[in-house]
Amino acid sequence: MERSLRLGRLATFVYFVLNGFLMGMWIVHIPDIEHRVGISHAVLGWLLLLLGAGAFAGMQLVGPLTDRFGARTVVPLSAALCSAGVVLPGWAANAWTLGAALLVLGLGNGCLDVSMNAHAIQVERGYQRPVMSAFHAAFSIGGVLAALAGARMLSWGWSPVANLGTVALLGLAIAVAAAPALLGSGGTDVPEIPDAPDGLAGAAKGRRSTKTPRRIWGLAALALMIMLCEGVANDWSTLHLRNVLGAPAATAALAYGAFSTAMTVGRLLTDRVAARFGSVAVLRYGASAAALGLTAASLSSSIPLTLIGWTLFGAGLSGCVPQLFSAAGHTDPDAAGANVSRVAGLGYVGMLAGPALIGPLTQVMPLHLTFFLPVAFCAVAAATAGILRPRNTAPTRLETGGGATDSGKSPAHAAPRETAPDAHSRERSQER
Repeated sequence: MERSLRLGRLATFVYFVLNGFLMGMWIVHIPDIEHRVGISHAVLGWLLLLLGAGAFAGMQLVGPLTDRFGARTVVPLSAALCSAGVVLPGWAANAWTLGAALLVLGLGNGCLDVSMNAHAIQVERGYQRPVMSAFHAAFSIGGVLAALAGARMLSWGWSPVANLGTVALLGLAIAVAAAPALLGSGGTDVPEIPDAPDGLAGAAKGRRSTKTPRRIWGLAALALMIMLCEGVANDWSTLHLRNVLGAPAATAALAYGAFSTAMTVGRLLTDRVAARFGSVAVLRYGASAAALGLTAASLSSSIPLTLIGWTLFGAGLSGCVPQLFSAAGHTDPDAAGANVSRVAGLGYVGMLAGPALIGPLTQVMPLHLTFFLPVAFCAVAAATAGILRPRNTAPTRLETGGGATDSGKSPAHAAPRETAPDAHSRERSQER
């Protein structure tokens, strides 16, 4: 395999870790910044919506730009914007300036999120096997590093400006240093679509439309549901153990710890599972396991069993979103950025909406019963997992794994597989 492709994969890991690290450093400084600015929790909650709005805007803006100028150009610029934006909340003197700072930080985060995922899809296309989930695990690792580094810096008594300014300079240096290893938009970095037969390539070009395909909106709807489930776990898992089961504060914190650890470990393992059994199986059985885990956590009166339920919930969800992003990017390689921006954008809306939906529901039912809303969404995702399979084309290793085909036949009884990269390229032309 070409050295440039290996370096491109390494650079993608770097940017995912950097994104998780930058956002994690902002999170660990939230209490200090809130106190410094002199605002209430309620005001902070409203201001955090600006962070989400900026991220959503950045995702929609940068998707087409990535398709036009290439991830090699857009990813470092997005990383630089996100790095520079992380210091702005530390300078905020009042609610207005903090809101503006969060808007800029969110914009940088959204731009980096979509552009690095678009580059990850380019790397995955080069490897012709699943590699997306490991990148998302790298984001989580970046958050863990931020928690450790942030705790150490706060123990030194530095101001938020000093801490976040140091982080910004480090981020800018990494953004520049990793840029040369990113893949170009052409050349020999990845297999090229024109290798497909002329008739298929011409037909695919004729079918190209500027409209977003319905399949992309279907993937985006599933991303909204799955990321809503993640948002519920992030904001309500600890409160569930604390308020419903009466667990001590230290024990209640283990609920989120179990969920996030399972998410990280699961994403590190998912690529191997997807390569063996396929992305459809990852989504179908992962979402089913998540539904089972959250159901057990919701109905259990035992703290250990509840923790097991939250762990299973995280493990089941861990590989779902990477499969959706990957499918969106591979639907049309020339519009990967725009398609990923649609899926990521609606997914981010779900991440924000999940906690907001659960709150009002607690006015009419106990907290643990509101969790059956995300359980229902997991069930929908499991039932519709077949959307990951490209239309009008035979399943390939990237979509369905290297084992038995969807019809249940063993490889020996299936139609002979074409050799990569020709089969892979022909399939991509049919999708387009």
